[in-house]
Amino acid sequence: MELRHKLDLQMFAGEKTEKASPKKRQDSRKKGQVAKSQELPGAAVLIVSVAILMAFGSNFLKTIIQLFTDVFINRMNMDITTANVMNMMTQYMAQIMLMLAPVFGAAVLIAVIANFGQFGLMFVSEGLKPKFSKLNPIKGFKNIFSMRSLVEFLKSILKMTVIGFLVYTTLKAQLGEIAKLHSMTAEEIFHFASSVTVSLGIKIGAALLLLGVFDYMYQKYEFEKGIRMSKQDLKDEYKKAEGDPMIKGKIRERQRRMAMQRMMQDVPGADVIITNPTHYAVALKYDGDRMQAPEVVAKGQDFLALRIREIAKNNGVMIMENKPLARALFAQAEIGDTVPGDLFQAVAEVLAYVYKLKGKVK
Repeated sequence: MELRHKLDLQMFAGEKTEKASPKKRQDSRKKGQVAKSQELPGAAVLIVSVAILMAFGSNFLKTIIQLFTDVFINRMNMDITTANVMNMMTQYMAQIMLMLAPVFGAAVLIAVIANFGQFGLMFVSEGLKPKFSKLNPIKGFKNIFSMRSLVEFLKSILKMTVIGFLVYTTLKAQLGEIAKLHSMTAEEIFHFASSVTVSLGIKIGAALLLLGVFDYMYQKYEFEKGIRMSKQDLKDEYKKAEGDPMIKGKIRERQRRMAMQRMMQDVPGADVIITNPTHYAVALKYDGDRMQAPEVVAKGQDFLALRIREIAKNNGVMIMENKPLARALFAQAEIGDTVPGDLFQAVAEVLAYVYKLKGKVK
């Protein structure tokens, strides 16, 4: 029973039920994994292209008429040579490109804006790296029959159904005009074809834009679902970012031991050990050539104080009992600090007494 409970806890910990952390989102973005819909840019480009056709339709008609006029009037008697044909094609291509430039420019601009609105500015090199795992036929077969592929297939069917329905209803409403095309002039046929094309473009663009909005909502839902994290993932990420607490604790413990070892190595060089006598021990050293004031080279409490006194005794360092001074030095000065100014007088008297006993003058 207990084993089953542990297994249930492990399974629950492995479930991806938590929202993705900012780091996970950033890592996904670096790989090019963002919530985006391919339908929105396509719909936006179609609508804007139709709008430009409506705005510049008269100019397009004028350019097309000029091209056909030039063919029938100026080119019918032209000598058919490579140079003449190439020159004619170059002129026609330049005029056609100039005519379509607003459409192409607007299409590119709208596509960029539509993508930027979905996921912002993003430069990704991850997709340029070859991934041989994509050549795995088994994995590719699974992707074909995955839920995502099924959704994309149904989405394509829905899109084609909507487009087909719009084309059918629009052309059905124009059957009377279509039947009269044989009696229309070229200009009238052009106007009719352009009006039907614009009408279809607006209807299809609006329908695709609506489908694109729903597709973006679905893609965002799938993206959020795909980057979810388990509780264990969040813990592992935190440990990786902040460092494993156990490892950090071991590092701090090792640093304390090394500091303690260095401190104990400085005790034999101290001039005096001021004690409580049992609770505190503070080792002081003064070198007039390189110190402006006496320094605390070691200090300890209880067991550590006892260890300092033992090392001092074994190395002939004088030990003096001064309870108030020992407590004050322990509380106010850290290892490597100079003696606080308010304790100068007391420390100076102790050091003077020590030097007198040792026959030193400092």
